[in-house]
Amino acid sequence: MNSLMTLDRIGRQPRGELHPGQTLCFWDPGVLGLNRRLLAHLGMSLLSLTLAACASSPPPPPALPPIPPVGEVDLVRATVEPGADQLLDVGVIVFDNHTEAEDTQQFGEWVFSEIRANETQYLPYLLRNTLVQANQWGAVRVLPAADPAVDLSIQATVLASDGQQLQLAVTAHDSVGRVWLDKRYADRTQATDYPESARFTPGRQFEPQEFVEPFQDLYDQINNDLVAFRDSLPPQSVNAIKQVSNLVYANDLSPQSFGHMLTEDAQGLLTVASLPAADDPMLARVQDMRLRHHVFIDTVDEYYEALHDDVQATYVTWRKYSFDQIHETVASVQRAYASGDFGSSRGFQSLAQRYDRYRWSKIYETEFRELATGFNQEIAPAILELNEQVHGLSGTMEEQYIQWRRILRQLFALESAPPR
Repeated sequence: MNSLMTLDRIGRQPRGELHPGQTLCFWDPGVLGLNRRLLAHLGMSLLSLTLAACASSPPPPPALPPIPPVGEVDLVRATVEPGADQLLDVGVIVFDNHTEAEDTQQFGEWVFSEIRANETQYLPYLLRNTLVQANQWGAVRVLPAADPAVDLSIQATVLASDGQQLQLAVTAHDSVGRVWLDKRYADRTQATDYPESARFTPGRQFEPQEFVEPFQDLYDQINNDLVAFRDSLPPQSVNAIKQVSNLVYANDLSPQSFGHMLTEDAQGLLTVASLPAADDPMLARVQDMRLRHHVFIDTVDEYYEALHDDVQATYVTWRKYSFDQIHETVASVQRAYASGDFGSSRGFQSLAQRYDRYRWSKIYETEFRELATGFNQEIAPAILELNEQVHGLSGTMEEQYIQWRRILRQLFALESAPPR
């Protein structure tokens, strides 16, 4: 009997009906038309689901090209300090952190994400020190958030950071709203960047004056790019930035009194529409508030300096160990390829070598994780001290900074109110 038909005899039943005891075959002529319609319906349903999934899941953005390393860079220093009307005050905002999910999985534990979060408060001070050493700028401070009292704000996101590479996405804009920088930077280290003097022991303590930052070329390049952009501006444009900064801060204190003095042009840049009189008592109060604010942000910058000094030795040790771990992993793979038995499991000797590599990699991974945990525990008191420094304020340093600005606005309103 035809295997495509039923095991029982099919009687003369209307199409689509089954005789008792009859088994329906997919290819039964009586139901073939029904099956075709069913298949067509299922096909349309699957097509609709596929199209809906494609519509709800946009294609991923194209991958960005790799960032070329900055190479060897000489810091552009000013032998003579620029004039006072050309010295711009700079605020280096605490960095953001960009951690991919696969990076977290690769490093293993949340403990490494905590390191990334901690170094966003450490790395800005390295950039700040570079700008100070260049002697090209006014006051340079590390700040927890954007500040209306500075002329030039620098923000950065850490794209990648370990002992072997550092990648930053840096933006800089002045108080006018003009973008100075929007660029990605990268630098890579070599074994010579971590000499034996970078291995600190109880008998050889850390000496900050002797330590050379392995990624200093990256920070030098950022400074040089900023200097090049400033030098491309006419002197009157640089001076206009300082005038706008004064009015931006005044507007932050009292928009009702100073908001009309600034206008926005077609490019979205702020320009001075009018200036208050030199003997305006309201302006005098603004200058007084700004001096108080400068004292506050100078103090905040000193706290970031103390944090940097407290964690520097620990961070350098962590980064050196990270470099060793990456170097050892790469060297292990290269040795496996060089031995000619990578991926081969023939013979007892080959199995023993593969297991030995695996065992040592796990030991190294465990030590690496333990060091990361120790790093976070070591710097935790410094982070806590940073967030508890300002008396009368509470929360993180960023929250305290917001509270301080709110207090200044309230104080300005009280001092500006007419006497009763």
